Amino acid sequence: MTTLTINGKATTVAAPDDTPLLWVLRDHVGLTGTKFGCGMALCGACTVHLNGAPVRACQTPLSTAVGKKITTIEGVGASQAGKAVQTAWMKVGVAQCGYCQSGQIMSATALLQTNPRPSDADIDQAMSGNICRCGTYTRIRAAIKSAAGMGDAA
Repeated sequence: MTTLTINGKATTVAAPDDTPLLWVLRDHVGLTGTKFGCGMALCGACTVHLNGAPVRACQTPLSTAVGKKITTIEGVGASQAGKAVQTAWMKVGVAQCGYCQSGQIMSATALLQTNPRPSDADIDQAMSGNICRCGTYTRIRAAIKSAAGMGDAA
């Protein structure tokens, strides 16, 4: 049995130490907002935070998450930056199909938690590992700027 801190709550799971965190979250804990995309840490759909830093849950073994604070899309709105990003995402109307959006929101929130006034280059760098097949990148950037309070992005 392994105890994890997920979205501020202690949660005990029975899974091998090398189980990808993605499958622990989805299959053992029932938090299905974190998506499986490529399974190779290339698309960003599975992004969660470990101690505030974005990581790809598909390639993060359970053992790496022990003793760290795990934040998923279900819990990101508890932070000021996460709430601002979620609000901006809706205001700007970022999502089309929506599949990648939990990972996009997690990466954007991590950016704003470390850099509350990001430049376009900062945004591009922070979001470069998140793929959106619908091509909503312009709206993603607008939503990040809106969440940062950098003018009207709508």
